[in-house]
Amino acid sequence: MEIRSRIDAHAVQPNLAPLPGIRNIIAIGSGKGGVGKSTTAVNLALALAAEGARVGVLDADIYGPSVPAMLGLSGRPDSPDGKSIEPMRAHGVEAMSIGLLVDQDTPMIWRGPMATSALTQLLEQTRWGGGEVLDYLIVDLPPGTGDIQLTLSQKIPVAGAVIVTTPQEIATLDARKALKMFEKVEVPVLGLIENMAVHVCSNCGHAEHVFGSGGGREMAERYGVPLLGSLPLDVGIREQGDAGVPVVVSAPDSAAAQAYRSAARALAARLAERPRAAQPIAASLLG
Repeated sequence: MEIRSRIDAHAVQPNLAPLPGIRNIIAIGSGKGGVGKSTTAVNLALALAAEGARVGVLDADIYGPSVPAMLGLSGRPDSPDGKSIEPMRAHGVEAMSIGLLVDQDTPMIWRGPMATSALTQLLEQTRWGGGEVLDYLIVDLPPGTGDIQLTLSQKIPVAGAVIVTTPQEIATLDARKALKMFEKVEVPVLGLIENMAVHVCSNCGHAEHVFGSGGGREMAERYGVPLLGSLPLDVGIREQGDAGVPVVVSAPDSAAAQAYRSAARALAARLAERPRAAQPIAASLLG
């Protein structure tokens, strides 16, 4: 018996339409730095790809791009016509980042309008999908609720957002601000992901909640959104991310990889409950 799945394009903010070549843009945000948002975004993208979806990752952190390193990418992307950019590819996903266009040690000393302009150019001038349609474009936002987040929320058609937090109270306080920002600009919050929820000692097996416990679930219940998953605090996640081979592809049978895949499936299921886009999505105009 053959089982097939179909991934539809879903409705975005009022007065915006989905972009050609991309069925669903999913924003991954957090209220503060240091909660593992980029690691979560990259592994979620790889987990969705492992489920059979066509996936891209856009690194929207103009000031601190980390996606290229996490995916093991280096060099410069090609530009076939001097105007558009070919995304780079790693581990079955497409990727684009300002970090692929500038030297690694070059600081981006840009004011907000320059940074947001760079983000929109990366999104709109990249030849996503290679002539086919991406099912998901995962956008790794910078932490906080500044210019880039507002630009993405107000001008770019986003099908849904995911908030990453750790269980500790100080992290959930900031995560609530990110959640409220998305609500105000009418981007549906698909759910929360609680990162670094528990550490299991590799020697003795003792489980310890280093950053507290239950914070993500309490926040989800308070604001009426799903808790998509709780991810472990695991040294392998950090090591494999630093090596450019994230845990979902380097250790697909590990408990950590299965936690990411479970969260990715929950994300996809939550999105599937949303209203569909009014019009079918055509292949990219750049393709």
